[in-house]
Amino acid sequence: MSIPTADSAAGQAVKAADRAHVFHSWSAQALIDPLAVAGAEGSYFWDYDGNRYLDFSSQLVNTNIGHQHPKVVAAIQEQAAKLCTIAPGFAVESRSEAARLIAERTPGDLDKIFFTNGGAEANENAIRLARLHTGRQKVLATYRSYHGATANAIALTGDPRRWANETGVSGVVHFWGPYAYRSNFHAENEAQECERALRHLEELIAFEGPGTVAAVILETVVGTAGILIPPPGYLAGVREICDRHGIVFILDEVMAGFGRTGEWFAADHWGVTPDLLTFAKGVNSGYVPLGGVAISAEIAATFAERPFPGGLTYSGHPLACASAVATINTMAEEGIVENAKHIGETVLGPGLRELAERHPSIGEVRGLGVFWALDLVKDRATREPLVPYNASGAANAPMAELAAACKQRGLWPFVNMNRFHAVPPCTVTEEEAKAGLAVLDEVLSLTDAHTV
Repeated sequence: MSIPTADSAAGQAVKAADRAHVFHSWSAQALIDPLAVAGAEGSYFWDYDGNRYLDFSSQLVNTNIGHQHPKVVAAIQEQAAKLCTIAPGFAVESRSEAARLIAERTPGDLDKIFFTNGGAEANENAIRLARLHTGRQKVLATYRSYHGATANAIALTGDPRRWANETGVSGVVHFWGPYAYRSNFHAENEAQECERALRHLEELIAFEGPGTVAAVILETVVGTAGILIPPPGYLAGVREICDRHGIVFILDEVMAGFGRTGEWFAADHWGVTPDLLTFAKGVNSGYVPLGGVAISAEIAATFAERPFPGGLTYSGHPLACASAVATINTMAEEGIVENAKHIGETVLGPGLRELAERHPSIGEVRGLGVFWALDLVKDRATREPLVPYNASGAANAPMAELAAACKQRGLWPFVNMNRFHAVPPCTVTEEEAKAGLAVLDEVLSLTDAHTV
């Protein structure tokens, strides 16, 4: 891998134009200092000063196939030369082939694909499909969740980004999903956590009125809110509850899908088929914006002779779909899903658990594939989080210090609240994963200093 010669002046010009004109998401504009990125390849990206970073964030947990994979880049170039864009109402090769490849890999009979521009719009349209199919309005979602930033998607979201966006008329009801390490049900083990979490959902549905509930939506593995692995039997239990009450079961695989957990879809770990499955991110590693909803035969039949009242100008965009075709085919040809599983089982999982033996600030290690979290604590006995929920400013200093120390050592981290997420690309090598763990081992001494 070659890094271009440093060009600090070019980097300063990029930064100046950004600061003058770009309005950044989720940010107080005067308080941010975005890094000017000059290029990327594989598991790395670099700035204009020649500093290289091992991307342990996969950007926003989406570059599953790594940066600048030549087969995907070539597919985009080839499609651009052939047909850059066409309206969604036409049948075109890249769109048809992307839909076929996705449908081949989704569980059960999820064989119809509605394309969107990203994950938020996928969840938005899944909710629309569920409400129209059932004739009901309420949707149940967990508190520990993130589903996107459009109107319904942010209402579904449980994390604090919802607060400033609430309207009070969304029809969304939140509930507690399973999280045995910080159980809301006073469970003593995973089996109790599963049983009590399912009972909680059952009681909530009873009190909300089963005939009013259109859908239950879950991240198959909760992503940004903690990489929470559902206990055995939980997803099957939710499936049974939904079936009994005629409720649509939606799995949000925007972050967990396309190899991230060591399977094509996280649902494959538990053998559960939802009625709707949403995806984005890893479907083409974000090379061109793309998301979608995989739809069951029963729900698709609802709209056989009844128009679906939704659509997007760029739904199934040819460039995006061509990149998805190349991504999926390359992942299959190069064993990338299998690599993610291997790295999780032999490097990241064991390596993170070894770190937990040495660092008292690690309360719990959890994950699958290349989708891992360290739950950082002040006190292992009480499990008090290293920083308070939704901390900012001085209260969040220990996590900010950890992130800064990682970057100084060439490791780009993903941190959220009191957690460090180890989420490199699915193409990460054993050597790269071990290099990331070595940096993490060094910087965790900083969080250890805040423990009791």
